[in-house]
Amino acid sequence: MTARLLTRLFAPTIEVSAHCDLPCGIYDPAQAKLEAQSVKACMEKVQGNDAADFVARARTIKEERSDLVKHHLWVLWTDYFKPPHFEKYPQLHELFNEATKLAGAGGTKASWDVAVADQLLAKIDEIADIFWETKKAA
Repeated sequence: MTARLLTRLFAPTIEVSAHCDLPCGIYDPAQAKLEAQSVKACMEKVQGNDAADFVARARTIKEERSDLVKHHLWVLWTDYFKPPHFEKYPQLHELFNEATKLAGAGGTKASWDVAVADQLLAKIDEIADIFWETKKAA
């Protein structure tokens, strides 16, 4: 009788499941886009301002923001998107790979070319379009 009582006391009464680590409402590609816009703004502000201190400060901020773009994209890639998403949108892996490379040492971290930041923003927009489609379907 004691065993049966304990089983009833500790038996799960509610089964829950989640699509991701935390409620999906915390994920948003806008975080990556905001950081990418900051990267582009640093690039634009350096145009025509060659003061060494200003350029050094802008470079530091641009590289930090580029890292944050990568971080936010990786969180979406690894925590939000799941195998069914990658099946439905087979271009997702390539999009994330291209976007994170554009935010890396071969992209906005090393370049002052605003066109590189625009390419990064375009990739983030493509990812965001897919993200919002998946949210509507959920």
